[in-house]
Amino acid sequence: MVLLQSHGVVRLIFALLLLSSFLLIIYNFRSISSRLPDLDDVVSGGHTKFRRPKTGGSLKGIDPLLEPEKGPSGKLYGPGEVNRTSATILSLVRNDELEGMLQSMRDLEATWNHKFNYPWTFINDEPFSKEFIERTSKEAKYTSYEVIPKEDWEVPSWINEDLIQESSDLLTENKVQYATMRSYHQMCRWNSGKFYHHPALKDIRWYWRVEPKVHFFCDIDYDVFRYMEDNDKLYGFVINIYDSPDSIETLWPQTLEFLAEHPEYLHPNNAMDWLSDSKNRPEHNHKANGYSTCHFWSNFEIGDMNFWRSKPYEDYFEHLDRAGGFFYERWGDAPVHSIGLGLFADKDKIHWFRDIGYQHIPYFNCPSSPKCKQRCQAGRFTDGTGLDEEDCRANWFEMAHMD
Repeated sequence: MVLLQSHGVVRLIFALLLLSSFLLIIYNFRSISSRLPDLDDVVSGGHTKFRRPKTGGSLKGIDPLLEPEKGPSGKLYGPGEVNRTSATILSLVRNDELEGMLQSMRDLEATWNHKFNYPWTFINDEPFSKEFIERTSKEAKYTSYEVIPKEDWEVPSWINEDLIQESSDLLTENKVQYATMRSYHQMCRWNSGKFYHHPALKDIRWYWRVEPKVHFFCDIDYDVFRYMEDNDKLYGFVINIYDSPDSIETLWPQTLEFLAEHPEYLHPNNAMDWLSDSKNRPEHNHKANGYSTCHFWSNFEIGDMNFWRSKPYEDYFEHLDRAGGFFYERWGDAPVHSIGLGLFADKDKIHWFRDIGYQHIPYFNCPSSPKCKQRCQAGRFTDGTGLDEEDCRANWFEMAHMD
């Protein structure tokens, strides 16, 4: 009986949070919307106009990756150039993920980093084992090993432990993955708003996030960090998908509450249409209370840490952190990063690395290029049954732009 009453209290709390957020949405949406560009301008925007599929979002058979890949335009720094920039390859990884990490390292070193020798920075919430250090250090020219400060990893003092337990039961009922795995929630919070303040990264601007058990298929002959810097980009992605709306029910209402307090942070060339789309997969928008759930899949990201360190994003993360959704729900760093970028950044500074062949189970980014040496099938999006509809690139290409 006590447990049933407890569940009722949790549901009532969530209902009140949603009600208050909706009232803020109604009150503020007109003023926020008035700052947005017309959709027609967004679609054209000086870029190649994208015609989305007639039905759904699947690009199967019409994927732009089926077109011959020529690589990015503009100045490209090859292996012979001496002008490197402040950058690192970054991996949050545990000791027991060693074999998967070695696989990822070997792929990226073979296709790219053996030509440029950027350092690898490995970060863990506990000290790395001697075996991990010895074996990974043999795979690259420069490696370093860091531990997360306890205060950045532990659950914040303002989070209610009883509510965490009760909330995780509700998430489990809704079949939300990793609902009860505390370390996963901690990881999402750290990746969302803590990693770029780690002491080992304080003087570094650019990072390429690499996780264990991923594959890189295609040779990359230019310095991707210099490409981003020289072409005024701040974030690069390869895969753009929908999230589970049951894991982020209050993320968008909390976001609109923050925007109501700080309308000045909204960038004039934002990607609000992509974030709030309700025409495609409307059930996702409904369950996520106004958020399309489209996001850049953050297991691959090449980014400018100075954006995360900017006041708009820092204030946004602080607002979310205080709201508690990293623990009471399962807010991931991918939607948090994506919303932050979609609201506070110039969307033209977000780059799709269509030329980088990549796999993180169950999704791919496979270009049509001789540099891939037939290691992956051009235009292949997934090896999972029924997952083509999870592809959200059509929305991004239509509502933002396609490089």
